[in-house]
Amino acid sequence: MGAAGRESEDSGGFGDGLANAARSIIADARQTLSEPELSDPEIIHDVRKALKRWRALMRLLTRPLGDQAEQMRIEARELMRTLSGARDVQAALDALKDLRKSDSPFSPTSMATIEARLTRLRDEAEAASLTPELRERLSRYLDFAALSVENWPLGTIDFDAIANELTVTYRRARQLVPDDWTEASAEDLHDLRRRVVEHRHQMELVEPLWPRLAKVWGQEAQRLRDRLGACQDLAVLTGFTALHQPLATWRSRIDPVIATRRAAHIDTAKRVASRLFAAKPKAFRRRIAALWNTRAKKKI
Repeated sequence: MGAAGRESEDSGGFGDGLANAARSIIADARQTLSEPELSDPEIIHDVRKALKRWRALMRLLTRPLGDQAEQMRIEARELMRTLSGARDVQAALDALKDLRKSDSPFSPTSMATIEARLTRLRDEAEAASLTPELRERLSRYLDFAALSVENWPLGTIDFDAIANELTVTYRRARQLVPDDWTEASAEDLHDLRRRVVEHRHQMELVEPLWPRLAKVWGQEAQRLRDRLGACQDLAVLTGFTALHQPLATWRSRIDPVIATRRAAHIDTAKRVASRLFAAKPKAFRRRIAALWNTRAKKKI
């Protein structure tokens, strides 16, 4: 939540902070779409980031607001999918960069050839993604979202209702933490990453409750997200080495390095997850409720 959100938290109820957070997300997305100096890849990245935050907020509001918030969340998901044409290729490029941290089995010439091939594929995908029609669709969605925020009774939502939803997201993420990380599939880790991202965005809403812990908590959640994201990128890169795929020629040399890097990321992710999700959901719920009650008493 930005400075405006904190100001609203100080001057009004918890629901006022939610409204301000929603306005901030919409404003960020609108500014990105109207920024002439940003490239299409930069616009796509920033808009997707804003939509992730928006979807996390809509999930928090689904129970208090019902179908209105749920429908907005679903539509945002569809827009994100429309913007994801170059996502896999960019993930493969990110994984390739990650592989450079290991002993590379490739010559500089081979690495340059692989990177050039993936970059060309990414640029082609991006050129086909952000069409004028899609820009217009995004603008209409943001206009409707802004109107909805002003009409929704967000100011009447209390912290208890949101704390329940925060706990639901925390529980969903915690349940996806593998018992045996070495046996976790790429799909398992990807699902966990999605929930960790959602949890991190939602926790930003209650940052004013615990400023001393917010920074550490955010860093831990981001660290876990990064490690799980790296695993996903490596899985995507593996797909590009399959038969008849753009990097099939290098499969025998690239797959062992991918396995080594994946093991390193999983080892770190396991340690971070054990800290981030140490508390059981009920204990997590009691903790954030206690922080809210303490803050409320100080304002009296």
